[in-house]
Amino acid sequence: MKLGIVGLVALGFAASLAVAGCHSYRIDAVVENRTGGPIELLEVDYPSASFGMDKLAAGSDDHYRFQVRGSGPVKVQYTESSTQKARQSTGPSLSEHQEGHLEIVLLPEGKVEFHTELTPQS
Repeated sequence: MKLGIVGLVALGFAASLAVAGCHSYRIDAVVENRTGGPIELLEVDYPSASFGMDKLAAGSDDHYRFQVRGSGPVKVQYTESSTQKARQSTGPSLSEHQEGHLEIVLLPEGKVEFHTELTPQS
């Protein structure tokens, strides 16, 4: 395989980043709708930002990847489509430089489970 000058420069840059220890701390989140019905106006708040969607069908999942700035709890709110009942729940606290996986399971009657596999808080 032949690398031109641009390829060599790119390879050198990538190697220097690896040696320098550049690391982007990310949390992979999934929201699972196990309520038994569709939901609307889903919003997940985490320190310094939020994500969400207008609708999430029953049995569906939504995936999102984010980086935490600051620290604070995860908060989830949504509306049940069938009853128009607003639901909200507060989950675990997150802090800057944490990474890993966050699973948010929306259950019937407004119950929410939070499952985490995260690095310890710094």
